[in-house]
Amino acid sequence: MTDLFSKFDPLIEQRATLLATGVRDPFSLVMQRVLSPTEAICNGKHTILLGTYNYMGMTFDADVIAAGKAAFDDFGSGTTGSRVLNGTFSPHKDCEEALKEFYDRKYAMVFSTGYQALLGPISTLAGKGDYIILDIDSHASIWDGCRMGDAEVVPFKHNDIEALEKRLKRVPEGAHKLVVLEGVYSMLGDVAPLKDMVRIAKAHGAMVLVDEAHSMGFIGEHGRGVAEDQGVIDDVDFICGTFSKSVGTVGGFCVSNHPKFEILRLVCRPYVFTAAPPPSVVASAAVSIRKLMHGGNKRAHLWENSKRLHAGLKSLGFQLGTQTPQSAIIAVIMPDLERGAMMWEALLDEGLYVNLARPPATPANMTLLRCSLCAEHSAEQVGEIITRFERAGKKAGILAA
Repeated sequence: MTDLFSKFDPLIEQRATLLATGVRDPFSLVMQRVLSPTEAICNGKHTILLGTYNYMGMTFDADVIAAGKAAFDDFGSGTTGSRVLNGTFSPHKDCEEALKEFYDRKYAMVFSTGYQALLGPISTLAGKGDYIILDIDSHASIWDGCRMGDAEVVPFKHNDIEALEKRLKRVPEGAHKLVVLEGVYSMLGDVAPLKDMVRIAKAHGAMVLVDEAHSMGFIGEHGRGVAEDQGVIDDVDFICGTFSKSVGTVGGFCVSNHPKFEILRLVCRPYVFTAAPPPSVVASAAVSIRKLMHGGNKRAHLWENSKRLHAGLKSLGFQLGTQTPQSAIIAVIMPDLERGAMMWEALLDEGLYVNLARPPATPANMTLLRCSLCAEHSAEQVGEIITRFERAGKKAGILAA
């Protein structure tokens, strides 16, 4: 009989081989209790969190929590329906207003997840006969949106401006074009050269969509992301993002100034056919987004944390994903999956949690320990993180003893 799981046999074997070495499963960590944006009890041990994407530390903000509790009491636990039916409550509209204020855009749509916030607009905007030109290292949700929309997909080398221009020149004259970029790429934490890429895309008559999931709240004068920081936000047609990073809850969004944008509410399948997020979630998100508008001090502190951790790990001899700190993500490159898992476990034993990232999610078949800093990490915690990395590195044989 056909076994539909047979296609996964290589991964099953790889996982079994890894666990046979005695290391704990790095993909089944349990947090018994979360103490703050930067600390938790993990597998019974007090642990510093360095792999949560909680960039601005909003998960325990008193105002954010209070808004969620109030909406829970006023509207109940869920919507039980799509936004185009019974799933639009006043907190959903207020959250969209908060997004419009934050990005200074005319239109905003809230999705149930960040994944859908990319899957939906991309698959709806670019269909059969259209062209999507995208970075080869784009997030899975971007690739899935391309497949779902049945557009012609043209990838280009990561962050390569010339490669983007060459691909655009090859698109048939008169064809509709969508260039999809990310502000910060989540695996290595590197920033896209949006200033030049957006200029080139516009010169070739393409619309531009930028995913600012890993830059919202942190990068840019007002926290609007890399497009703001590089001065091209007004040239970008669509900005997408997630609530599960800097906003501190769950959900996603797309904002735009395009006058026809609202029609997406009727034609975007991941929006039309998905239950709306609970009112408590979007009420929390709205308060968080408005507070991020005034998060200049937090942004400055997070940059200091990023610079200090990058410099500290580099001085110890670790190979990092970027030569200089470019975002709140710092990727530590491991020799291979087995030793990466050993290093991950050694860090956990030291009371430090990071993400173990492996192919095919990572570029160039790399194994990474991905660190994501928080604005709530104290200077003392960052110093302790560097010390624990040194001890774990020696224990796992990554650094010389």
